[in-house]
Amino acid sequence: MHLDGSVPGLYLRVAPGGSKSFILRTMVKGKRRDIGLGGFPTTSLAEARDEARLLRAQARRGGDPLAERRKANTPTFQVAAERVHREQIIPSTKNGKHQDQWINTLKQYVFPSMGEQTVDAITSAEVLQVLSKLWVEKPETARRVKQRMQTVFSWAKQAGFRDLANPVDDVATALPKQRQKAQHFSALDWKDVPEFWKQLQQQQSVSAKALSFLILNAARTSEVIGATWDEIDFKKKVWTIPAKRMKTDVEHRKPLSDASIEILKSLKPTNSHYVFPAQTPDKPLSNMAMLALLRRMKRDDVTVHGFRTSFRVWAAEQTDAPREIAEMCLAHDIRGNVEQAYARTDYFDQRRELVQKWNGWCARE
Repeated sequence: MHLDGSVPGLYLRVAPGGSKSFILRTMVKGKRRDIGLGGFPTTSLAEARDEARLLRAQARRGGDPLAERRKANTPTFQVAAERVHREQIIPSTKNGKHQDQWINTLKQYVFPSMGEQTVDAITSAEVLQVLSKLWVEKPETARRVKQRMQTVFSWAKQAGFRDLANPVDDVATALPKQRQKAQHFSALDWKDVPEFWKQLQQQQSVSAKALSFLILNAARTSEVIGATWDEIDFKKKVWTIPAKRMKTDVEHRKPLSDASIEILKSLKPTNSHYVFPAQTPDKPLSNMAMLALLRRMKRDDVTVHGFRTSFRVWAAEQTDAPREIAEMCLAHDIRGNVEQAYARTDYFDQRRELVQKWNGWCARE
């Protein structure tokens, strides 16, 4: 630390690696503070002295140079939300659709009214105004907007841009009561699956093969469209989905039936890394492709995800398979921490038997 002889408290700090920066050491409301003024030579000595004199004057008048500087750099709600989306949501959320939905709801419902306001100035009244328009008419959307706004303000407070409490926390009592209605994916009755299967086998597209594979394995859309050839072991008839692609963040092995193997063999000649590629081979099938197929088949009464329910109800009503076997076929994590510590089997052989029975039902004549 090299003291400047012109401005009291102004130092040139030389780091062990040789980089240099200007530091102002001064008292702010009775406490010593070191305030960075910029690196040398980007910041000249003359500029550092001018800035140091200005900040010392602010401190002598009882001001807080750090707080005033922070306020000048405080982001708007839109800038803060985009940063949270980029630095927190995208890295922690695997589903690209959910990543887009997170920021798009804020763009649609929040940015128009408060996007240009700095995060330190927004009040509960303004948050209430945004949510009141949605709370009854679009309850599910409103709850998501509320949670996402809360996340942005929480980040702003932790980052030092906001001293006041999270303004979303105070609006709950002022909002009208919502009617709670359970949301379920439309699912085909398991008794009707064989008839649907016949219709599906008349389709020859990649999306039709992907949907067939999904139904046979009671899999999730993301698991199927993201499947790669290196996950498939043809010899052992096993599909191993890595933890990074699983909702539970745990690697999952799925036993493959002969019918699943036949679907895979019909696709193997492709030059894509993905089992179910898009028209562009270096990309996987879109997460909307199978739903679009259902629409083309004029089956608006079912959803892709609903076939998992078809399997689960069939297993409960038509087999004597224990609950944990059926649930593990769906890759549900149903065990607590203590049970996981002792019951380390994944019931692979039992699941293979159950899946084989399910496949037989689907293709039933």
